[in-house]
Amino acid sequence: MKRISQPHLILPDLPRRRFIQGLAAGGVLLGLSPWVGATAARAASATAIGSAKVLTGTEFDLTIAETPVNFTGTPRMATTINGSLPGPTLRFKEGDTVTLRVHNRLAEETSIHWHGILLPFQMDGVPGISFKGIAPGETFTYRFKVQQTGTYWYHSHSGMQEQTGVYGSIIIDPAGGDPIRAEREYVVQLSDWTDEDPMRVFHKLKMQGDYYNFNQPTAVDFFRDVSSDGLKSALAKRKMWNEMRMSPTDLADISGYTYTYLMNGTTPAGNWTGLFRPGEKLRLRFINSGAMSFFDVRIPGLKMTVVQADGQDVEPVTVDEIRIAVAETYDVIVTPGDTAYTIFAQSMDRSGFARGTLAPRAGMSAAVPALDKPEPLTMGDMMGDMGGMSSMSGMDHGGMSGMNHGDMAGMDHSGMSGMDHGNMAGMHGGMAMGGGVKPVRHAKTEYGPSTDMRVDTPRTNLDDPGIGLRNNGRRVLTYADLHTLNGPIDPRGAEREIELHLTGNMERYTWSLDGLEFGKSTPVRFNYGERLRVILVNDTMMTHPMHMHGMWQELESPDGRFQVRKHTIGVQPAQRVSFLVTADTLGRWAWHCHLFLHMHAGMFREVVVV
Repeated sequence: MKRISQPHLILPDLPRRRFIQGLAAGGVLLGLSPWVGATAARAASATAIGSAKVLTGTEFDLTIAETPVNFTGTPRMATTINGSLPGPTLRFKEGDTVTLRVHNRLAEETSIHWHGILLPFQMDGVPGISFKGIAPGETFTYRFKVQQTGTYWYHSHSGMQEQTGVYGSIIIDPAGGDPIRAEREYVVQLSDWTDEDPMRVFHKLKMQGDYYNFNQPTAVDFFRDVSSDGLKSALAKRKMWNEMRMSPTDLADISGYTYTYLMNGTTPAGNWTGLFRPGEKLRLRFINSGAMSFFDVRIPGLKMTVVQADGQDVEPVTVDEIRIAVAETYDVIVTPGDTAYTIFAQSMDRSGFARGTLAPRAGMSAAVPALDKPEPLTMGDMMGDMGGMSSMSGMDHGGMSGMNHGDMAGMDHSGMSGMDHGNMAGMHGGMAMGGGVKPVRHAKTEYGPSTDMRVDTPRTNLDDPGIGLRNNGRRVLTYADLHTLNGPIDPRGAEREIELHLTGNMERYTWSLDGLEFGKSTPVRFNYGERLRVILVNDTMMTHPMHMHGMWQELESPDGRFQVRKHTIGVQPAQRVSFLVTADTLGRWAWHCHLFLHMHAGMFREVVVV
């Protein structure tokens, strides 16, 4: 959630359209020295990198260095792999042993983490946990046996390098032939670029958590509420949010006012294009490599049949739209006709989009949809399941019967001004979208300055597409639609349970687990070979994509059945999810929110398997 009690900092007058569209030829500046001066860079022409180079085999050399880029009209230095952004696509084969030599040509430490790949912990690439990092001028050799198939990706785990360009895609082909049939395939790698120094962005958020939020409620919104709900209801609604010092527009920490959204390293104006023959089955391997951006992806005029999630084959499900959390991957099959189609990936806060084209012939394009209107968070997104309303002392609940879950106008909010928000248990999922009330326990460490909100009765449903996608007239994928083929890896039930809460304080811009930032916490211990149930409860108003290194997270349905195997699970606001994990890999592993700055701000734990 975002506090709105602070005065806004003065922002520069940014030409918003430039950041949404970027340059038509925006991308890596080819043929220039990494140390090129600003004047020379401005004079150089920019060439869009339409698709990353594909490297195959078992021996790979990757060089991380600085490379000049220009996505917006302002030259900047990116951190690249083999001179490209994104880095090359690495194509492995199941069963092979691969060797990857990573050469550091930076003036600082670097690393590569192989996201979602099962390997010895010493090869996982997290400085300070699995190895010491790659010092300037040094080479580190990664070597591991490939034990899986599907679509994955890789990225730096050092400093701000993931935000500045160190990421690429991985395709692992099955040893015995791929059961997913397609005549042609493309990687569609989504990301976000800022011309600002990422550390400066971080400092701005530490000063003011809603610095980049331009969707704050306005007078126009108030009068629209008056028109639709009446003056009393509109006043009560505004009074409620103000007294809680929260914003209903807390959708993303960073917006299109500084981000340019990229598809395969290409700006919307650059229009990355994938060609096809009409009637072919195309496999699109979607990867969200954004640092801080969720993308809602659709292809107007084409249905998408989802066949893989996070590299794992799933029962095919046909949808119109997919919300891809940071670090997730989805493979889809589409069958286009003899026309052009737009791949449209809008940010969750609707402040910008990435865009590309599928076309039967070069030079064709299709209409680009308008951005959807941003939808404000509901009280249910903050508070959870309606069954917990009894703990909301100080309120008159008489007006709640028959109430729309997003409108608290029937309440008397006068008792809220001095209220402990930790007792505002919840309302949403059980009433509006299914899922039972699950009382939770809060650690003592949650009652401190790093936590400004606690949810006592979170919702447990998996069939909510999320804010901005509910009832939009399109068939939107949810976790409830995903069913990994062949069942769980391990048939055993849980021998032990661990519960952790996703916590934060937007006014301080701190993010944590159980109220403890990384550095103040102790490692989570797994016993080698045991089967655990892990429960995550989101005590914040933001969706957190939680990634556990080295082990699969096997998400459970609300009634405890195996649902889907994932390396990254998006936990929605005021939601409780549970997954089973088998501690089958000895060593030290990272476990964190994959929102880049949330991880840096403290939502990170170490897991030790002994």
